Amino acid sequence: MSPVLPGGAAEQRRVVLTGFGVVSSIGIGAAEFTESLKAGRSGAKPITIFDVEGFAHGNGCEVSTFVPEEWITSTPIQSLGRASRFAVGAARMALQDAGLDPAWLAERRGLISIGTTDGESYELDQLVATELADGPEQMDPEVVRRVSPIRLSTAIALELGLADVETQTIATACSAGNYAIGYGFDAVSTGEVEFALVGGADAMCRKTFTGFYRLGTIAPEFCQPFDVNRKGILTGEGAGVLVLETLESAQARGATIYAEVLGYGLNCDAYHQVAPNGSSVASCMDIALKNAGVKPDQVDLISAHGTGTKANDITEARAIRDVFGDATPRTISLKSMLGHTMGAASALGAIASGLAIAHGFIPPTINHVTTDPECEIDCVPNHAVEADLRIVQNNGLAFGGNNAIVILGKYEEIPA
Repeated sequence: MSPVLPGGAAEQRRVVLTGFGVVSSIGIGAAEFTESLKAGRSGAKPITIFDVEGFAHGNGCEVSTFVPEEWITSTPIQSLGRASRFAVGAARMALQDAGLDPAWLAERRGLISIGTTDGESYELDQLVATELADGPEQMDPEVVRRVSPIRLSTAIALELGLADVETQTIATACSAGNYAIGYGFDAVSTGEVEFALVGGADAMCRKTFTGFYRLGTIAPEFCQPFDVNRKGILTGEGAGVLVLETLESAQARGATIYAEVLGYGLNCDAYHQVAPNGSSVASCMDIALKNAGVKPDQVDLISAHGTGTKANDITEARAIRDVFGDATPRTISLKSMLGHTMGAASALGAIASGLAIAHGFIPPTINHVTTDPECEIDCVPNHAVEADLRIVQNNGLAFGGNNAIVILGKYEEIPA
């Protein structure tokens, strides 16, 4: 039971981030990811995990250095789809980074919440190809068993031996990682659970690549968010998992604290299947800032959704200016390095934001030449800069107007 304050409101505990797990095209694990962010490395390269013959261009941000056997030790690898392997590996990394023993967690109330866009569509691609070529009776039963998207969260619980935790997969597309973080924040802050493993995971698949290609939004070589000559997204993949726990728990363990989760905001405008709505994006920022108890002029950095499409970048930049006015913070896009990792995007963005706070730097927006005058932001072009960051806003925007924004702050002790 959560402690209750006079008047019936649940006491809000402070929630901190103590562990990060990263599977990405620019690095595996928090340390490698940090160095790549500082160096402005690009994950763009020719796609190899599915056939791109017949497409005019076929670059993406594919994960090529992840070895699942190094991280997944209790689950048969062949029983997991590509996205689940990323999710389980990132969860194991996050616990190791946090200095947490799964056996210790097994004795406590917990939550696992993973966001996704495509679930195991990479596996579905294989099944569809088999059906078309040889008929449904030739589908591999083992591949069929990998397909359920709920396995992105349940596979983590099984691997870690956490039989009694709540598991949830959130499918709100490209903002799903932030949705999962917000869900975990509520559960930990109110005392419903003692810890949460939250984030997002997705694997590149032919279906999604083809869909964006037919929309005319796949860039030929690399992603250039906020640049006047931007040509679209690159599809990417990976996973980001964060450990959330109460400040009291972290202090009792002597844990390293990357940052504090101050609050979040959600809304869904259902304005259009794919086009963003600027007023709704601005409203979600307002909701997040109010929920976090933060004023716009206190935000030092925005990790934008920043896809590199004409519509998103202008709409998002205008929404940011509507909220922040002339005091618009520096605004970066990690998709210039990572591509669009779909359901993992805002989770990896939250991790990058926490690392930036902890290590005192701002990751760059790479591939940048000339800022679009309709965007009017400082996107920290091409080179990371040192900065003492107190509050960072992490944006996640999705098709159908599913917006989710998380606010992180530098951990500071409050005098008694």
